[in-house]
Amino acid sequence: MDGTEGNAGQPGPAERSHRSSVSSVGARAADVLVYLADDTVVPLAVENLPSLNAHELHRAVREVLQLPDIALEVFALWLVSPLLEVQLKPKHQPYKLGRQWPELLLRFTDAPDDDVAMDEPSLQFRRNVFFPKRRELQIHDEEVLRLLYEEAKGNVLAARYPCDVEDCETLGALVCRVQLGPYQPGQPTACAVREKLDSFLPAHLCKRGHGLFAALRGRGAKAGPGEQGLLNAYCKVKEAAGGDSGRGASLSTHYRAYLLKSHELPFYGCAFFHGEVDKPAQGFLHRGGRKPVVVAISLEGVHVIDSREKHVLLGLRFQELSWDHTSPEEEESVLWLEFDGDNEGTPVNRLLKIYSKQAELMSGLIEYCIELNQTSELAAPQETVSGPPSAASSLPSSAQRPQLQRQGSVVCSRLQHLSTIDYVEEENEWGRGKERGRGRIRSRLQAPSCQHRTRRGARTHKWSADQAGETEAHHVLLQPAAVCGPGELHRGAAR
Repeated sequence: MDGTEGNAGQPGPAERSHRSSVSSVGARAADVLVYLADDTVVPLAVENLPSLNAHELHRAVREVLQLPDIALEVFALWLVSPLLEVQLKPKHQPYKLGRQWPELLLRFTDAPDDDVAMDEPSLQFRRNVFFPKRRELQIHDEEVLRLLYEEAKGNVLAARYPCDVEDCETLGALVCRVQLGPYQPGQPTACAVREKLDSFLPAHLCKRGHGLFAALRGRGAKAGPGEQGLLNAYCKVKEAAGGDSGRGASLSTHYRAYLLKSHELPFYGCAFFHGEVDKPAQGFLHRGGRKPVVVAISLEGVHVIDSREKHVLLGLRFQELSWDHTSPEEEESVLWLEFDGDNEGTPVNRLLKIYSKQAELMSGLIEYCIELNQTSELAAPQETVSGPPSAASSLPSSAQRPQLQRQGSVVCSRLQHLSTIDYVEEENEWGRGKERGRGRIRSRLQAPSCQHRTRRGARTHKWSADQAGETEAHHVLLQPAAVCGPGELHRGAAR
């Protein structure tokens, strides 16, 4: 399979290019290329590739990279293309899934036939969605920390992890420290940062002018806002106490500091899915249309992110939501999210409708994450989330405000940009506390009708199950990641 080039972020159409994951296939040895988060390649010569499973390939990668045993839990093998990303189960056979890739694309994407015919996945060694982030800070192996750092950095630079400007500068300063060494005052450092600015900050913070002014600025004129903020943060990066501060010193402290800061992003370590939501109506006769979104799901909850504006529209922990998915015949699949809200002082339940051919994948992942959380809570006491003092001390010193206290933070929900179905439950239901889960929405959708209140205006009317496009849904529990093989899906994907 010729694989498709991708990085930790979701590339746009102009960025798509193919890269080879398998150069020859047969009963004899085959050369398999496994891509790391920094786009380097691990070449493997394997026997009988068609029958080789992901667990065996994972072990081969670990042996080549000389990674410790913890890497088995931290990382997973993924099949990745611009159209779909799949974390593999240990028992999956990557070669066979690659051959079945067009079937997966037809089932789980809206890609045109021509794109489906051209698209092939590459095999990538990436973070396991189900590895708790609190355990990352207990890792001491520098290479494992580096791989996690590279993946997080790629997601930040690609704006896959939306970040406020001050967080981008803090994270970019740590990248400067890793790539350029300790901060050295003077023009050479400023020039080095300017020349590689897009290696430290997302593209939207690297914009520069054009023409004569830009040329003059490149010769020593005053730095732009993003560049200056990065330099200010870079000079505040602290070195580990008593450690070698030279360029060749151990970088574990800075890798860990980057991860510690990344953990503040609520969607860190998520699996990403694509869909659309309804826009709020702009007037009585003007329908709002739809906007593309990314749905990020992790062990901690669900975040709906505006694909164009790169900010959070809705963020919910699992204990705050109920969910379900419907797959009406000849209609679009829908993931439903229900959560508490307020409409002009009246408590309401809100239903968000996410249109996506990946709805059943998202629903299955939510269910499995909740099960994992319940199992881990029973098996072990809560662990501390904070990292070692050396990691925290490496962060640039500043009086940064917590993200959720910043006015207009990109990680804060923007419910005003969503069109939801709001309804009021019976008076006595509010007093006894609602049990969250999958059954709530299913019973609501199957009800002959329910009373709800639209977000725009106080008019109350009946909402029937027919309006939701409800038919008997096909539920699939997908584990341990975004997708199973086509055969498993058609059989119901029992765990």
